[in-house]
Amino acid sequence: ISFASPACCLTRHLHLRCRVDFSARALRGTAAFTARAEREALRCLVLDTKDVQVFKVTVNGQDAQFAFGEKHSFKGTPLEITFPNELRRGQEAIVEISFESSPQSSALQWFTPEQTSGKKHPFLFSQCQAIHCRAIFPCQDTPAVKLTYYAEISVPKELVALMSANRDGEAPDPDDSSQKIYRFSQNVPVPCYLFALVVGALESRKIGPRTLVWAEKELVDKSAYEFSEAEAMLKTAEDLAGPYVWGQYDLLVLPPSFPYGGMENPCLTFVTPTLLAGDQSLSNVIAHEISHSWTGNLVTNKTWEHFWLNEGHTVYLERRIGGCLFGEQFRHFQALGGWRELQNTINTLGDKNPVTSLVINLDEVDPDVAYSSVPYEKGFALLFYLEQLLGGPDVFIGFLKAYVQQFAYKSIVTEDWKKFLYSYFKDKVDVLDKVDWSSWFHAPGMPPAKESDLGSFSSADLKEMSSHQIIEFLALLLLEEPLPLSHVQRMQEVYDFNAVNNSEIRFRWLRLCIRSKWEEAIPLALKMATDQGRMKFTRPLFRDLYSFDKSRDLAVKTFLEHRASMHPVTSMLVGKDLKQDQ
Repeated sequence: ISFASPACCLTRHLHLRCRVDFSARALRGTAAFTARAEREALRCLVLDTKDVQVFKVTVNGQDAQFAFGEKHSFKGTPLEITFPNELRRGQEAIVEISFESSPQSSALQWFTPEQTSGKKHPFLFSQCQAIHCRAIFPCQDTPAVKLTYYAEISVPKELVALMSANRDGEAPDPDDSSQKIYRFSQNVPVPCYLFALVVGALESRKIGPRTLVWAEKELVDKSAYEFSEAEAMLKTAEDLAGPYVWGQYDLLVLPPSFPYGGMENPCLTFVTPTLLAGDQSLSNVIAHEISHSWTGNLVTNKTWEHFWLNEGHTVYLERRIGGCLFGEQFRHFQALGGWRELQNTINTLGDKNPVTSLVINLDEVDPDVAYSSVPYEKGFALLFYLEQLLGGPDVFIGFLKAYVQQFAYKSIVTEDWKKFLYSYFKDKVDVLDKVDWSSWFHAPGMPPAKESDLGSFSSADLKEMSSHQIIEFLALLLLEEPLPLSHVQRMQEVYDFNAVNNSEIRFRWLRLCIRSKWEEAIPLALKMATDQGRMKFTRPLFRDLYSFDKSRDLAVKTFLEHRASMHPVTSMLVGKDLKQDQ
């Protein structure tokens, strides 16, 4: 999925200097890479780009020739840089590229002041995972390559810039008195997909010794309350997985169009405002992003085919944190919900669909199109199954800690993981050999395990249902044939689900209503699909509205009206779902 050849030349550090231009919707500046030759007589470096202009390239200060290759639909265009002098193996050079991003960059979403909570200032955020960093600046855009970075970002002085790095001060911009320069330092090597930038009228509240929560003024206090468990979760994660090496752990609440629940940008987790339930009940997403500080950010999948290594282990750690904080029964309950989510996803995608395999083949497949809950929940199911097989949670966490230690700062594939599992449990090889590895890794559909293998839960002892249980109850109903219209109408009378603001409950409830062909729910479902842009909610809502003959035309019309203000990845995928791709 990348044009880069890290086996020939490796970018090891990036010094980024750029200016954020809201009127042109562009990032403009220089990216200076420290590149090391990995073989003799190296004459060129190939970088990934996508809709990026390049004005000039120098190598150790000397002008270098460069040319763009052929454009590919989603991979972008390779940039081939020819060095003025060849490099010996192990020799380093500074390759500096003057670039400008496009207003259509798939990595960036620009907001007018009217689209923000405060209505006064513009806003910008990036989302680079999986292959969008190349749409900001040229880079080796593969998770096989990790680099440290230092950045100097010039922004309008009334705004704040934040990055996936530790903050390193700010100063007036000597070239422009209306701008201010923010500096950032990331000293732990990271893959390009963890590069992140946000610029806006942001305020912060301190919620722990190493944690600030950042948001627009209107949401900052609510956010500080919602995420006040962050330090307890960090401490629990450290007990489970080892020391937290990133320094700061801040949280940033983005505008509603942010396409994911959270993004584990190092030092600064990005989260959706749909987590602001008012009662901390959706904090498992925070536990998930915290867990990525070990699995994903420290130990990284070498290619996107092995994405389950990032996500399966992270869901496992997230649920272990939940178990420590809220009891083992809660963890089993979450595991059951995950199994349900997996059934749901496989029903939607089809059990012969190759993207429902744990290890997928991404030849000529856009990772955004292949993205689903499978790597998360099938990955978790495998680890949960192994935990039960190999002696329980206390035994298995020993493996996880050793795994993180073994592969920290590296990028690996499934075979590396499996070899290490076998060496760690060398006294239990007979047990491991009974695992149907080939089906777990390569077969599409549900994994070769039964639900009963995944623990069971009795909610009889719980008097009133928690929001987690209501979510699970609605998720179970969604797996069945649509309910008769009279049933959902009666549910509304008795439970008044329309009044519930918890996004996970509301989402499942509105899907039930649309599937039961309740026309009164159409405007509510359309409103939720467009008021926020988290793809987990927006795509299924639009798909259900499209499947219902009474709402199909309105769904398409609403999508076309909102398309311009949607995140580029969301609008591309919803467009496919609604057969509107241009």
